[in-house]
Amino acid sequence: MNITKNLNIQLSNPDTKDFLADAFYSETDGKFPLVIFVHGYKGYKDWGAWNLMAEKLAEAGFFFVKFNFSHNGTTIVNPTEFDDLKAFGENNYSKELSDLGFVINHFTKDPKVDDQKIILMGHSRGGGVSIVKTCEDERINALITLASVDTLERFPKGDGLEEWKNKGVYYVENARTKQEMPHYYQFYEDFKNNEHRFDVERSMEMAKAHVLIIHGTNDEGVNMKNAEHLHILHPNSELFLIENGNHVFGAKEPWIEDNLPVDLNAVVEKCIGFINDKIVNE
Repeated sequence: MNITKNLNIQLSNPDTKDFLADAFYSETDGKFPLVIFVHGYKGYKDWGAWNLMAEKLAEAGFFFVKFNFSHNGTTIVNPTEFDDLKAFGENNYSKELSDLGFVINHFTKDPKVDDQKIILMGHSRGGGVSIVKTCEDERINALITLASVDTLERFPKGDGLEEWKNKGVYYVENARTKQEMPHYYQFYEDFKNNEHRFDVERSMEMAKAHVLIIHGTNDEGVNMKNAEHLHILHPNSELFLIENGNHVFGAKEPWIEDNLPVDLNAVVEKCIGFINDKIVNE
């Protein structure tokens, strides 16, 4: 099957700033369900094996989109490196939800997309953002979380929070690049000003979409208990655990092999079956 890869599409969200997206889809006729992948904290659309994942989902008959959040620290010129740490520090959940909404609106207009079949697939913190978006956007028919957090309230506490407020910034080292990644205090202020909207637990309980929760049992970044909690909050959801799976399901950056990691391949196959069962063939 021939797959079209429309890479580095420049999108201009007037509420944030320009960012890039990729679209993968079959060259066959017809309209396809829209699957949008939402990357996580310190993530980006071209990380690791995400391109291979995109190809496999496109081959399965979906219009697959992945994108960089406008303030994830990458740039239009260099979408795979954190060249704009100032933007990274200025990121917040309001901006991410705005970007995600912009992506949905943009690609539902594509003539190859069936705008009645929209699926979000969020990884890690992107899972939490996707849960919130699914609750507030009734167009979304299905939600898949991959190693998702069960809360977006992931900030320093106690003295650490007070120090952040006083200094206006705190830093987290990127283990791979060794960069000191800034977080400006506005991030916390944005959360507190929109605490009800960003409540992942409430959003999960109220979500009307079909929900699949996928998590590795050896996730070193987000404990498996997050997935179990999300499953309790949405009893009609399906919980799929990858035995001994880690936070990125066996992938790494860079991923130089031609095939998906075993665990990530199992994740993708589960996603394909879920979407076909709940959305395509319902």
